[in-house]
Amino acid sequence: MHRENIQLRPERASDYRIVEELTREAFWNHYVPGCNEHYLVHMMRESESFIKELDIVATENETLVGNIMYTKANIRCDNGEKYPVISFGPISVLPGFQGQGIGTLLIEHTKKLAKDLGYKAILIYGDPSYYSRFGFTAAETYKIGTPDNMYAAPLQALELTEGALSDCSGRFFEDPIFDIDEAKAKEFDKSFPYKELQNSYPSQERFLQLVKMRTPRL
Repeated sequence: MHRENIQLRPERASDYRIVEELTREAFWNHYVPGCNEHYLVHMMRESESFIKELDIVATENETLVGNIMYTKANIRCDNGEKYPVISFGPISVLPGFQGQGIGTLLIEHTKKLAKDLGYKAILIYGDPSYYSRFGFTAAETYKIGTPDNMYAAPLQALELTEGALSDCSGRFFEDPIFDIDEAKAKEFDKSFPYKELQNSYPSQERFLQLVKMRTPRL
């Protein structure tokens, strides 16, 4: 695979199920046994926070191999104000195409799109060792914590315009759609081919490490 063979375009309605399938393949057993990300994708498109202009797929010879989706989010600032930001995720690449720069293409392309659309900053939960290459830094740098007022290593921030987060100390809130109903997610998964649940993968161990990397936000 060469990067020049990868095309990026907006997701179409005819892509929906294929994107859900590739998301399931990308995340299955990655963080936990199984995954809910394909259900999240399914629900996200109907959410008021969904940003359709930033829903981009990657294709190789018309075959869908990757996808990134964004939602609106906010920082509830310590001064009482609510500051709008955006967040991406899931970002999915088919296992056979991972490690070839497709995720990088999706992130860099949508970073530029988001800036052109007037968005000021992106906050995500992710592995700092990966997202630092895109300019993300610990949200703690800007005194931004989780809803329960903790600094968390996976909470990463990126200013799209310089100084956008310089006066935004507070707590980051994703859209409520990320509070997934496990029972509904499990029911939705029954419409896909059976896949075995596995645990003790290195990626799962890394996830557990990151989840524990929290300190009180004083």
